[in-house]
Amino acid sequence: MAPAIRKRLNVLLAAYACNPCHGSEEAVGWEWAKAIAKDHNVTVMTAEFHRNDIEQIKQIEPNMQFVYVPHRKWHYYPTSTWKAIEGSMFKPVMNLAYACWQQDAFLLARELIRETPFNLVHQATYVGYRFPGRLWGLGLPFVWGPIGGMENTQWNLLPAMGIYGTIYYGGRNLINSAQRRWLRSPRRAALAAGAGLIAATGGIARELKSLYGADSTVLSEVTAPIELSPARPRRRTPDEPLRLVWSGQHLPGKALNIVLQALARVRPEIKWRLDVLGDGPFCKRWRELADSVHLTSCCHWHGMLPRAEALNIMSRAHVLAISSLKDLTSTVLVEGLALGLPVICPDHCGFSDVVTEECGIKIPPRTIQGLVNEFAAAIESMAVDEPRRYQMAEEALRRARDFSWERKREQLNRIYERVIREFDGGKVVG
Repeated sequence: MAPAIRKRLNVLLAAYACNPCHGSEEAVGWEWAKAIAKDHNVTVMTAEFHRNDIEQIKQIEPNMQFVYVPHRKWHYYPTSTWKAIEGSMFKPVMNLAYACWQQDAFLLARELIRETPFNLVHQATYVGYRFPGRLWGLGLPFVWGPIGGMENTQWNLLPAMGIYGTIYYGGRNLINSAQRRWLRSPRRAALAAGAGLIAATGGIARELKSLYGADSTVLSEVTAPIELSPARPRRRTPDEPLRLVWSGQHLPGKALNIVLQALARVRPEIKWRLDVLGDGPFCKRWRELADSVHLTSCCHWHGMLPRAEALNIMSRAHVLAISSLKDLTSTVLVEGLALGLPVICPDHCGFSDVVTEECGIKIPPRTIQGLVNEFAAAIESMAVDEPRRYQMAEEALRRARDFSWERKREQLNRIYERVIREFDGGKVVG
């Protein structure tokens, strides 16, 4: 059990993305709210479009209540139009809509703190550093994070994303470099948080220190569902092909083409199967690539599935392949570890922090061709050495426990204690 903080706190949590029925960042917000409510009284401010899903949940933590920021026509709402904007070059429009929501959340928070003696306020989702909101100016101890989004994509890897991906992520690199240096609000929020600043990855922590001179605690935004962990990993029988699974949105930054090109280079005597989960704009392109390199019979495309079905497919795999060229930590990574899957991934983003030599193979992303070649070599090594693969699978189960909510609650309670102690000590941040 996580050690109790000196007292049960009243926490005001801002989690725009917070939904028990969805994955990705909405699942991140929901899990953080649940975890905080284990030890404290938490009031969650979230977007009104989550109301129906949240109110259908019968077993909500007794110390958790929700306040919905009233929806306005210029706020984001998950319609087909907004989703098209989110996946296009016009995504800054969505960012502007979120900034408007944050302003309304700040006004609502000022009303709430008049009625409830909150001990601290915690800004959780969205995790992007560009939008810290204004809650740090409420005059309460402030916790911000885990935050991400500060790291650029390696320029030499952009061509692997195609023309669209190169333009999109190249443009993002330029804008991101300017914003992280010149935006005032993230800098002010980071300094206001003080001991309450949380970085999603070690790379983000280094950026915060370099750019803002701010120390932070590294705490991954995602949590391993260790309740799904088997007692022992799944063994591969001698005549069984190596089963790989890949899961994610079919977007250029996820770069499934790296895995497909690698599989095309695997020796023909090695038998394998690839299960592809998810869907998106690049699905057709990747399926055509698989056809062109004669992988069709070994690739199984499942599309978007309910989480339980997706996890069931993952649980029958032997290896999790991750090829993202731009990510934070990725929910699927810790899900794979919790299911006892060794991981093959690039050695960057949050993967560098989570995957160890004992539970996976990390490939230095020096060049695109190098990634492809070393991915192929890693797949072959997993296929020909089952004892080593199985040992990695056992270590994956152990590693998953490091990312359980019990561990995170311990860390979060220590952060809460530090930020309150710092605030009580009279530290003033300008």
